[in-house]
Amino acid sequence: MTTETSNAPNFIRNQIREEIEAGRSQKIVTRFPPEPNGFLHIGHAKSICLNFGLAEQFGGDCHLRFDDTNPAKEEQAYIDAIKEDVHWLGFQWAGDIRFASDYFDQLYAWAQHLVKEGKAYVDDLSPDEIREYRGTLTEAGRPSPYRDRSAEENLDLLERMRQGEFAEGEKVLRAKIDMASPNINLRDPILYRIRHASHHQTGDKWKIYPSYDFTHGQSDAIEGITHSVCTLEFEDHRPLYEWFLEQLPVPAKPRQIEFARLNLNYTLTSKRKLKLLVDNGIVDGWDDPRMPTISGMRRRGYTPASIRKFCEMIGVTRADGGLVDIAMLTHAIRSDLEDNAPRAMCVLKPLKVVLTNVDADHEEVYEVAGHPARDDMPVRRIPFTRELWIDRDDFMEEPPKKFFRLAPGKEVRLRNSYVIRCDEVVKDEAGEIQELRCSVDFDTLGKNPEGRKVKGVIHWVSASHGVPIEVRLYDNLFLVEQPDKDKDADFLEHLNPESLVTVQGVGEPSLADAGNEDRYQFERVGYFCADRYASRPDHLVFNRTVGLKDTWAKMQKKG
Repeated sequence: MTTETSNAPNFIRNQIREEIEAGRSQKIVTRFPPEPNGFLHIGHAKSICLNFGLAEQFGGDCHLRFDDTNPAKEEQAYIDAIKEDVHWLGFQWAGDIRFASDYFDQLYAWAQHLVKEGKAYVDDLSPDEIREYRGTLTEAGRPSPYRDRSAEENLDLLERMRQGEFAEGEKVLRAKIDMASPNINLRDPILYRIRHASHHQTGDKWKIYPSYDFTHGQSDAIEGITHSVCTLEFEDHRPLYEWFLEQLPVPAKPRQIEFARLNLNYTLTSKRKLKLLVDNGIVDGWDDPRMPTISGMRRRGYTPASIRKFCEMIGVTRADGGLVDIAMLTHAIRSDLEDNAPRAMCVLKPLKVVLTNVDADHEEVYEVAGHPARDDMPVRRIPFTRELWIDRDDFMEEPPKKFFRLAPGKEVRLRNSYVIRCDEVVKDEAGEIQELRCSVDFDTLGKNPEGRKVKGVIHWVSASHGVPIEVRLYDNLFLVEQPDKDKDADFLEHLNPESLVTVQGVGEPSLADAGNEDRYQFERVGYFCADRYASRPDHLVFNRTVGLKDTWAKMQKKG
């Protein structure tokens, strides 16, 4: 697979190109390092496309490494889901999957090295005391009273920590750097914590686990990573990243480069808050189609190509560009499906139409293109019968002037078929419309009627041949652009009560052959995907991916 390029800015790609042209870099090695404590979301997709894309473009390698340093929050299910997401997006990591836990022995040896060099010590302060001693952005920190323990005592205590002799929180190992540093990350950061937790890769071997800051750079060095690409919140951690690399006998010196993370409006990307939605049953799991997870977007009908295209469109910069309009994302999938999704007719709000001048056993079958611009797609066979379903929204008893659909005494064309006229409206005792009685102009198949214009075209399905379909109409999960903007408010207050509306529709017969994740354009309605779990031959379920209206494309034309 070749990574798409565009005119969108990508300063990291430009830097690497300059390095290679100047002979400062040979083979580049990047990595995607997720923590296996949740499912990947659209923000991770940007990082995946960036790291794997750079490796592809410049003939390098990209590693998949799980930063698994907190076993209390990690699960094998997350590991499996992350692997599947990366593959589904179209990328392949170099070599075997790597885990930070693969390097725990080496990291421990390097921790001992720092202790021997007088650059790390075991601290007995409690977590609250450590925070208090660390100081603030305007006040320097204070040294721990345990900071000047001898190397011998620290080595002994560290080993006893590793053996599980102490309780969680009783002791930590800290680097000895500078408690007065203006960068709080350099004020004797924690290297190891005691955790009596079984690890999904190492079992019960370890009773202490390294911090992310201590693990990350050294893992990069062990793997020969050349460019350690991360988001801007790690910029203040870079001096610490580099300090470890300078103090330890590492085999390589990776370079950390930060870029602006993706902030998408009407969306949350906090793993903690997404997990809250799952745990509270607000959504139906991590892969609920309303979730911004890669698996949720896949289930909703997004394609790998559309997500990669979106990530290329938004570019890679160091400047925080604020909120990205979700219309860019829907534009990317709409453009992809416009070109690649077969067409079908599906009525979401069925209203019966009886064609009074058509015999009860009459049946015609139209052969219609699967896609108007694709000869490679199979044709659809659409039966035309006396009784049809049309959408209730395509009929009005008292229509406004520019309503070009069906109304009493008015004509409309059935897509790919005849022009019909509404002659009678049948209601029940409560005054609710039950069916329409219409007549067909048989001289209008494939041509305009004589002496009059019919502007409206509506979709329809044969009542006797249509297949029942459960249609899930998904919308944004939140009603406001930044649901967690106010840190003091509950983001759940902004949930959209109509983020999922389920209707029982009727589809044309070709939809009975839909496989899981098959995508279609339901003509005049939008783009839909056969649900990968709920859809069965005897119970078809389609999820709405996106409507037909493209607001982003219109905005670009205006610009």
